[in-house]
Amino acid sequence: MEQAGDPIAKQELPVRHDGSTRQTVLMLLKTSGKMNAGDLAKRLQITEMAVRRHLSTLERDGLIRPTVVRQAMGRPTHMFSLTEQAEHLFPKNYHVLALDLLEELEDNPETAALVDRLFEGRKRKLIERYASRMEGKSLEDKVLELAAIQNDGGYMVQLENDDDSFILHEYNCPISRVAGRYQQACHCELALFRQLLGAEVERTECLAKGGGKCSYRITGA
Repeated sequence: MEQAGDPIAKQELPVRHDGSTRQTVLMLLKTSGKMNAGDLAKRLQITEMAVRRHLSTLERDGLIRPTVVRQAMGRPTHMFSLTEQAEHLFPKNYHVLALDLLEELEDNPETAALVDRLFEGRKRKLIERYASRMEGKSLEDKVLELAAIQNDGGYMVQLENDDDSFILHEYNCPISRVAGRYQQACHCELALFRQLLGAEVERTECLAKGGGKCSYRITGA
């Protein structure tokens, strides 16, 4: 039994031998830093050849990168580390920070009005960023461009044609925690769509209000 004040022993990650081996490789690189195929094989208790197959797949998917490290003796070795793309696979609590900051502003009478201004400012920046991508396009092409923009942002967009209108569905909302507390986020997104498309846009379903997705009906102005 550990005595009070004793250092906590470092615990190694559990080794898996099922279909999640590649996830375990990513976790090992996250917690241990750069590792070579031999080190990973020992930790995973599988052959180095099997490890290299997983590393090849992860490198192809852009999740890891090799670095050649020269040694005092013997041949150089390839050390593997995570790419920036792989970092997005690990949990992030950005919404907690965002909510804490917004609530801090909201709770102070002197800064409460800044909450609305922050969301409006974000909308203006997004319009400035994407307006040029809409220039000279038909409404259909603008909707397709908007879908591409939102997909790049992680919104998982699906489009439908409905007679003389377009239906845009968003099955994921990266800012859902913030939008659930601050409806300004939803209002600004709706206004953003209307301004970028130059069209009538009606929200018919909202994730932040308990819907299964965010849906927008888009018709010509």
